[in-house]
Amino acid sequence: MTATLALFVAVFLACLVEAVEATTIVVAAGATRSWRSALTGSAVALVVLAVGVAALGPAIMALPIAVLRIVVGGLLLVFGLQWLRKGILRAAGIKALHDEDLIYRRQVAAAEAAPTESRFGVSDWYAFTLSFKGVLLEGLEVVFIVLTFATNQGNLPVAVFAALAAVVVVVALGAAVRGPLSRVPENTLKLVVGVMLTSFGAFWGAEGVGAEWPGADAALLVIAPAVAVYCVALIAVFRRNRRPAPEPAPVLVGARAVVDDENATLSAAPAPAPAPEARPGRLKAFGLFWYDFVIGDDWQVAAGVVAMLVITALLRGWAASWVVVVVGLAVLIPYGTARAARR
Repeated sequence: MTATLALFVAVFLACLVEAVEATTIVVAAGATRSWRSALTGSAVALVVLAVGVAALGPAIMALPIAVLRIVVGGLLLVFGLQWLRKGILRAAGIKALHDEDLIYRRQVAAAEAAPTESRFGVSDWYAFTLSFKGVLLEGLEVVFIVLTFATNQGNLPVAVFAALAAVVVVVALGAAVRGPLSRVPENTLKLVVGVMLTSFGAFWGAEGVGAEWPGADAALLVIAPAVAVYCVALIAVFRRNRRPAPEPAPVLVGARAVVDDENATLSAAPAPAPAPEARPGRLKAFGLFWYDFVIGDDWQVAAGVVAMLVITALLRGWAASWVVVVVGLAVLIPYGTARAARR
């Protein structure tokens, strides 16, 4: 019962964050362009994601549990560490908070500037593609979270139900307010989810390579609070050593300028057309997308996760080999955060 509840809460919170971001995009496209086209794009993306879960879920769950825990644990660690360092830097005031109001204004400005075009029976192709891409990209993270947690717990229905519950809650709120869900404490949620992903990843990854945690599953009740306390301490350290952030520059979109602060959209002269940029080929772009999705924004941290699990596997005959993972996290979390702060 405890494991099932932990699975539900972890998946629900993680999917809640992704659903907020996707809903902001869809509401901007619908309110500005065409609700029918925006909702159609969202529905098509959800069908694609559902097919992915239905096809990959049973196949992944058929793999040996040790292999699953190594792969899933490692991926969750890389994924969770990304969320942690972003959450720490935002809480410390080094990086700007994730602002749904700003994202909404940017999407609205871009949507208003785009031409109207009809394709394949869709009256507004821009609204359709904007919603489709937004839901699909954010949904891929939801699928990843659902499959990773479900395969390790062997409980796909609970994970899917938690994801659907999160989507229903956010969509209901979005339909009610028809605007950005800025009241949802997304930055805090991301930090909490980062703690959970990192904790589960460390637990499963270490078990997958042969380490035995003291107290078995009960070790999670110590790992997660310890990671959270460590992150709070790092937030205090980075906040004390932070440098004043430069004033945000306006971002020109069409005939409007959006400023990354409390001001609303400001009028401005039409932005000059940007110089054409060389775009990567489709195959290269596809590869770069998956590299960014799996490896993230810091390959050194990802390499550190692999090295940490390899060393733990080599020391699996030692009863306290789990210490390698604890020390690894104690190093990788501040190391990755410090590197991100310098960028």
